[in-house]
Amino acid sequence: MARLYRSMLYIPASKERALEKARDLPADAIIFDLEDAVLPEEKARARDILLRELAVADFGSRARIVRINGLDTIWGRDDAAAFAGNAAVDGVLVPKVGRPADLDAVAALMPQVPLWAMMETARGMLNAAGIAAHPGLVGMVVGTNDLAREIGSRFRPDRLPMIAGLGACLLAAKAEGRVVVDGVYNAFKDAAGLRAECEQGRDMGFDGKTLIHPDQLAVANEVFAPSPEEISLAARQIAAFREAQARGEGVAVLDGRIVESLHVETAKRILEQAEAIAGGSE
Repeated sequence: MARLYRSMLYIPASKERALEKARDLPADAIIFDLEDAVLPEEKARARDILLRELAVADFGSRARIVRINGLDTIWGRDDAAAFAGNAAVDGVLVPKVGRPADLDAVAALMPQVPLWAMMETARGMLNAAGIAAHPGLVGMVVGTNDLAREIGSRFRPDRLPMIAGLGACLLAAKAEGRVVVDGVYNAFKDAAGLRAECEQGRDMGFDGKTLIHPDQLAVANEVFAPSPEEISLAARQIAAFREAQARGEGVAVLDGRIVESLHVETAKRILEQAEAIAGGSE
């Protein structure tokens, strides 16, 4: 069954109460953050807290991903050493990946640990194809706040200033079959704005959304899930195509539209996602 990444919630590893609450939140994945969300003087303590939490907590089917500090900091190598070989970790998120060699350096310290790349710099976006092709990579997470700061863009609801970067990362990930998750929406009390940005990301092709507050989970999970209408259409497209094949025809017609094998592939992915969502809610 396909793993879901509709919602990936950042949780500061220094916040013990937040870590406890995360066990029951309806997030597809938890990003345990040792980097931006933790003050420098709290880094070592946060690492110890997270190690203890992962040793005893049950996070169910949620993906458990640790965002370590960069290897260019005084904490990065200790983070990597602490979580290398930890069976409770499903992946490590590497910050500010600018080139494939950045992933090589982490992989050397954490062999066999699935890698995720934070795509949050101009250089990273320009090198997205090479990063996506790294053999240890599972997925890419867009860091829109850092990207906006680096390129000097202003906030716009349509995110036009960073569309080129988002598109480059998206194309690179899809070309290599990687998961790719959109950046955060900062105004966590603005549900309408969050929904609009989730819909934009979904329509572009992102697999989900990174989130900064539990109140954002419901919207992301809804938007990045196939609708009942999409599920029904997918099932009917597959059935119509099979009937056409049985007649010796290579295409089908459904509701006045052509259905080809490429439409069937998309329909199968929709039904697979719907099945995974239903399985996770049982």
